[in-house]
Amino acid sequence: MAESLEKNASFPNGGNLHTELAPELESTDKFVLPEIALATNEDVIAYLRRSHKIAEITVLAERDALVLSLCEQFDITISDEELQAAGDTFRLEHKLLGASETLAWLQKQQISVEDWTQGFRVALLTNKLKEHLFGDSVDSHYLSNRNHYKRVALSQILVSDLTDALKIIYTIREENASFCALALEHSKGKQSRDNGGFVGIRFLSELMPEIAQVIALAKEGEVIEPVQTKLGYHILRIEKWFPAELSEIREQVLETLFQAWLKAGSVFVDHAERYQ
Repeated sequence: MAESLEKNASFPNGGNLHTELAPELESTDKFVLPEIALATNEDVIAYLRRSHKIAEITVLAERDALVLSLCEQFDITISDEELQAAGDTFRLEHKLLGASETLAWLQKQQISVEDWTQGFRVALLTNKLKEHLFGDSVDSHYLSNRNHYKRVALSQILVSDLTDALKIIYTIREENASFCALALEHSKGKQSRDNGGFVGIRFLSELMPEIAQVIALAKEGEVIEPVQTKLGYHILRIEKWFPAELSEIREQVLETLFQAWLKAGSVFVDHAERYQ
């Protein structure tokens, strides 16, 4: 996320940003910064088009339309009580504890109460549709694909050259060098470099196929030979495995089945080609 130059921003050494930049800002005193008008719906669409994001947003919009159509077909509905509960949960999570805070948030988002409510409705309907279509298949799918839903705490050192990767592997295995220190020194991945190699806890299914396949049978503490992907060469260490309980991942299993169903049915048009 880009850092912003806010009114009270300061430099790392504690100095005030505006004080430090005063000489540079003096030359702009004669200019009056015009008021920035709120973006219209047309402005937002134009931005999405020129930033090449319209296709991915269109796919999401078409998915919502499909959900609404299917729910109507299957007579799946949402009660007022369910909508109210969803709204209450959202307000608590976003600290919108009063009407004034909620209205201010809606104004900032440039949406109406009806837009806000419709968002809850579509989300709730989507969950009910998944359950309607695949609720009875979750247990059997999970039992047949248990390893697919394992989670792993993973560290990596990412480099662009195989020779460098092999040297690092040698240093770790033969000289007992610190994986963390080597990640801080050599990794080209920002997250792994900043965190001493640690890249978080991931479902095996979330990883790049090349990596998931190699680490699937690895043991905790094991350092994996360099794995090549489009990003470079990954030196991987398994920190810990977390066997997944169905109660913890039921929603993800439903989403996996739902996405596979959409893909198999060729529901969506290839927007990448449409907008080239």
